[in-house]
Amino acid sequence: MLDEILSSGLARELIVVIISILPVVELRGALPVAMEVFHMPWYEAFLLSVIGNLLPVPFLLLFFDSVAKLVSRVEVGKRFVDWVLKRARRHTGTVEKYKHIGLIIFVAIPLPMTGAWTASLVSYVLGLKFRQSFLDIAVGVIGAGAIVLGLIFMGWTGAVIAGVALVVLAVLGVWKL
Repeated sequence: MLDEILSSGLARELIVVIISILPVVELRGALPVAMEVFHMPWYEAFLLSVIGNLLPVPFLLLFFDSVAKLVSRVEVGKRFVDWVLKRARRHTGTVEKYKHIGLIIFVAIPLPMTGAWTASLVSYVLGLKFRQSFLDIAVGVIGAGAIVLGLIFMGWTGAVIAGVALVVLAVLGVWKL
């Protein structure tokens, strides 16, 4: 699949931005691809990944309600919107407890389902204001980028640290249940 993307004729910069726009993958996936596959300098990879990761945020913050109402007119769409909102509500605790710092930390921790997309939906669910939410999410994305960069620069040691941290967090999450 990577060969197909690389041979598609798209500029590598555009590929990095597109990867960082994707939910779940976001900057966490785009930054390693930019540096390890495309051999971009860290500052270029970082900038493109941050820009791409932040592109959908204003649209999610401003238009999620309108799109959700439109999609919910159809039963399948309503079930999907309910599912998305249910998942977003699961993550509101940290943000409610710590307010803006909670939203920043939520985005900055480079784990699946804690990125800009989910934070935008959490902001919507909690009824947070656009400007402050966008700024908090932007700071969190920059923080996540710094953490991912650090792990990339550490090479295999960084990969092992990230893997151990994910396993510990998964075990703690299961134990909590």
